Amino acid sequence: MKLSQLARIALLAATTFLAGGTSAFAADALQMNLQQFKVVKANDGKISYVPVTTADAGTVIQYKATYSNVTNTPINDITITVPVPVGMSFTGEAYPASAQATTDGTNYADMPLMRRVNGKLVKVPYSEYKSLRWNIKLLPAKKSADVSLNATVN
Repeated sequence: MKLSQLARIALLAATTFLAGGTSAFAADALQMNLQQFKVVKANDGKISYVPVTTADAGTVIQYKATYSNVTNTPINDITITVPVPVGMSFTGEAYPASAQATTDGTNYADMPLMRRVNGKLVKVPYSEYKSLRWNIKLLPAKKSADVSLNATVN
C-alpha cells in the first residue's frame, strides 16, 4: 500500500465526535494529531513502532491519535471515535483497553463483542469490527490523551 493510500486511511481514521460535556469549549480547543506506525516484533518478542511510508498485505499498522486540550480550562466527557480503515482488519489491540467497538457503526459495546450463534454466546471476529470509541471523562487544561488501534493491511 502506497503512502498516499495510507494518508487517506489516516484521514478516515481521524474522525472525532465530541459528546456534550459539562465544560463549554471552542471547536479549536481540542487538537488532534494522527500518526501511523508499522508494528515490528523482534526475535526476542520486543515490539517497536516504526513510522510507515508503505505497507504490504499482512503488515500491522498502529494508528495513534493524540488529542490535546490547548485551553486553560478542562474539557469533560470527550468521546473519540476511530474507524477501522477500509482495506484493513482490526487486530484486537487497542489502547486504552477500555475501548468499545461496533460492527454496524451505531451500536457500541465493550470488547470483546459477543453474539449468539445457535444459542451459544460467541466472540465476534475482530475482522468484523468497523469502529472503536473511547470516552475520556476529563482532559485537563494543557494536557493530552492518546488512543490507538492496530489493524492489518488486507
